[in-house]
Amino acid sequence: MRVFRTAAVCLILLAFPLAVCGVASGATLTNMEWNVDGTTRRALVHLPASTEGAPIIFAFHGHGGTMNFAAHRFRLHVLWPEAVVVYPQGLPTVTPRDLAGKLAGWLLLPGENNKDLKLFDAILETARHEWHINTKRVYVTGHSNGGGFTYLLWGARGDLLAGVAPVAAGGALFLRQAKPCPVLHIAGKNDQLVDFQTQERAVEAARKVNGTNAPVEFVVHNGGHAYPNDAPDKIVTFFKQQARK
Repeated sequence: MRVFRTAAVCLILLAFPLAVCGVASGATLTNMEWNVDGTTRRALVHLPASTEGAPIIFAFHGHGGTMNFAAHRFRLHVLWPEAVVVYPQGLPTVTPRDLAGKLAGWLLLPGENNKDLKLFDAILETARHEWHINTKRVYVTGHSNGGGFTYLLWGARGDLLAGVAPVAAGGALFLRQAKPCPVLHIAGKNDQLVDFQTQERAVEAARKVNGTNAPVEFVVHNGGHAYPNDAPDKIVTFFKQQARK
């Protein structure tokens, strides 16, 4: 076991690869833990043979999801094996559809006390100081509640991001103080959970923020809230074209 320490965070790297159902042979993931404000936080992480100068993708599952399912469904590390890919695990979180906060998800509240923003900061700190990733190629994506958190990260950490790709999510309110950032938004016309109009408003807010300074791609399909099969390919292709100046 290796332990990386920073001033505020302790990362424990469990010394075994974690097999995930459906992941291609050779595309291994490692179960890692961070202690953030006294709480153990976890993520599945794909580390390429060399992390020096590698891009990094954060991929957030939906409410009620898991890091394992995200790794299986998103498969970003299979499509872009040269990138560091992080699938964080959410904690039980209150949402309008889960008032008891029994299911895992992401806190969609701005502010520096947001436990999930702190997790993002902790992982990125490790990525910068231990893995020496390319800090101009930091990407964020997520589905549903994870897509909303993607918008929140854009608003709160936009200076650090080279591109975002929310799927089946809203987030216009999080962009009030945002700076231009390339965005790919994927939405279903028949989404019954995050209605299409809400997603259109998020895209319109993104266009106002970006103006002519960064691209906004809006991919619409005829399905509902489910994560589309071709979303990972579209997201990886988009991210490969973006880099922060």
